[in-house]
This record gives sequence, structure tokens and C-alpha cells, in this order.
Amino acid sequence: EVQLVESGGGLVQAGGSLRLSCAASGITFDEYAIGWFRQAPGKECEGVSCISSTSISNTYYADSAKGRFTISSDNAKNTVYLQMNSLEPDDTAVYYCYAAYDRRAYWGQGTQVSVSS
Repeated sequence: EVQLVESGGGLVQAGGSLRLSCAASGITFDEYAIGWFRQAPGKECEGVSCISSTSISNTYYADSAKGRFTISSDNAKNTVYLQMNSLEPDDTAVYYCYAAYDRRAYWGQGTQVSVSS
């Protein structure tokens, strides 16, 4: 059974930081691209960041995340992290981890990030 378990969400003031974790099991971790989407009320789902486990230098960031968020991967722990700094109220959303390879894709249950002004 494939599981992606997110953690690290919470409530933080604007300018603060959070680190999200996505622990994967049931997949061959280093085959997959793993990343984060977010869904805010009334807004479209947005791809935030992604990393290739086969080449950790291969990363993607949405314009809204560049310069503030950093994605990293610990293949020994089958875990991907999203370090989020300088958080803004517009970052408030449910953050979902996903893993994709070939035509397979899996999602976590989501973790709430709330940023107060």
C-alpha cells in the first residue's frame, strides 16, 4: 500500500517559517518525482514545488515560492521536505504532497498551513 504522510503544518504569523515533511512508503522512492500542491479556499490548486529523487538538483518552484521556499529530499528516509520562510497570509492553504512516476500518481491527505497577518 502506498502512503504519503504529510506533517509540519500549523498556524504561524506573517514572516514566520514552517517545514513540511512528506514521508513516503510503498513506492520505490528514487524513481519518483515528489512535490507539493496547495489548495486555498476560492482559489485554484497551485503546484508549489517539486523535486526529482533521481536528481536532487532538478527542482521546480512556482513563482510565488521562489526565494522563500526550499525543497529537499532525504532518500535514506524516503522523505521530502518543504522549508517555507517569510510566510505570507496568501500562503494559507492545505498543502498536499504527491509522488509521480510514469503514469502513476499518489497523494497525501494534506496538511493545513495558516498564516496570520
